Amino acid sequence: MIELHSYDDPIAQANALARAVGDALQARLAKEADQGHATFAVSGGSSPRRFLQVLSGQPFDWSRIDLTLVDDRWVADDDKDSNVRFVRENLLVNAAAQARFTPLVDMARAPADQVARLNASTQPGLPDVAVLGMGDDGHTASIFADAPEWREAITTEQRFVLVHPGAAPHARVSWSMFALKRIDRLFLLIAGKSKLEVLEKAAASPLDNAISKLAHDKGVTLDVYWSAE
Repeated sequence: MIELHSYDDPIAQANALARAVGDALQARLAKEADQGHATFAVSGGSSPRRFLQVLSGQPFDWSRIDLTLVDDRWVADDDKDSNVRFVRENLLVNAAAQARFTPLVDMARAPADQVARLNASTQPGLPDVAVLGMGDDGHTASIFADAPEWREAITTEQRFVLVHPGAAPHARVSWSMFALKRIDRLFLLIAGKSKLEVLEKAAASPLDNAISKLAHDKGVTLDVYWSAE
């Protein structure tokens, strides 16, 4: 199920999403014991920059937030395409600097070995809250329909998958569709008319793309924060 929240500009969108995500994290922490933690996964790319910067100043107990990524490219942490670098520059500042961050990529390992290690571990835990992005092809996280691992990514019961997109650079480590469907609070951040049209088509009838798989799962509620600009 999709719940659409529409905004005229990205500033209003970022502020609203930061409030909603902050409330979701606060609610999760309230359910835990005094020292319990909540796990929060975020996306990279340029779209969430303003939202992450706003969220970084939220004054709740970030030391109880276990932060991780929805996906990442197989590149070094200081590479311009690294989601680790993006998150460190835009979220792990201000109050949010107290969060405990677990990246997905370990360049000291082979990609397949790293994914196997993640699947054998309990860390990072399944996110309680996650903010997704979406491409023009309907991919979310790094679940690309043109990747040779597409079928595995949408059917495996493992938490993580290794993906080699056909039309995008770099191998990727991503949470699987199985894992995404089990996240309690799932948000989607998109902007522009073309992205809204992709989402509407994906929701109208089942398609072979990741966002459609989520939209048509009866157990999933996807809170979409869309900006016209």
